Amino acid sequence: MTMLLDALPVIGAFLLAGFVKGVAGFGLPTVTLGLLALTRPLPDAMALMLVPALATNLWQAFAGPHLGAALRRLWPFLLTAGIGALAGTGILARSDATVLSGLLGLLLMASAALSLSGWPVPPPGPRRERWVSPAMGLASGVVTGMTGSFLMPAAPYLVALRLPPGEFIQGFGLGVVVATGALAIGLAGGGLLPEELGLASLAGVVPAFLGMAAGQRLRRGMAEARFRRVVQAALGVLGFYLAVKAFI
Repeated sequence: MTMLLDALPVIGAFLLAGFVKGVAGFGLPTVTLGLLALTRPLPDAMALMLVPALATNLWQAFAGPHLGAALRRLWPFLLTAGIGALAGTGILARSDATVLSGLLGLLLMASAALSLSGWPVPPPGPRRERWVSPAMGLASGVVTGMTGSFLMPAAPYLVALRLPPGEFIQGFGLGVVVATGALAIGLAGGGLLPEELGLASLAGVVPAFLGMAAGQRLRRGMAEARFRRVVQAALGVLGFYLAVKAFI
């Protein structure tokens, strides 16, 4: 009975995080971390998040017709995201992860407010994209290594590229797979990934997929402009939650 009561908050966290991801195409690691960290240390929450995040984003990245287009457009971004995540994990080992998550929340809120106000980040253009994409990938990877979340600046940057919704979803999924995989390697190498927590994270896979399926049902039929507003609103809500939890 005690084990069931302990498992219920974990199952609920992954159901909600999967739903957010199904609607917006991102957010499972961030929502999961925020909810699980209410009852356990953040490094433990990061370990529990890894398997469901990798599983749902592998499915998101490969279940669709836009994989080739996303890889051709985003491979420099993806490559540097992996490198940055390994570097960021080293920073995490020497920092207060809760404070880092709170700072991430403030950045997400600022990004969402800017876009929803009607002043979206301008597209870089084909010429600048060749060097901006690797820089944004590196920054996104470092933030992932420090906080466990791949949202910032990855999501605002991919929105700025004006990718079609399907390509955005698969491209973002690829980014999470690369960065979270590198995060797992970094955590294991730094002794921050206990075997029992890594195995326990398997229990979150099924509820995460169930929530994701429900969110995708809601997303179908949305116009592209509405889809982008949902993306930005989700960024703001997630950022607010992270900031309040860390600083209040």
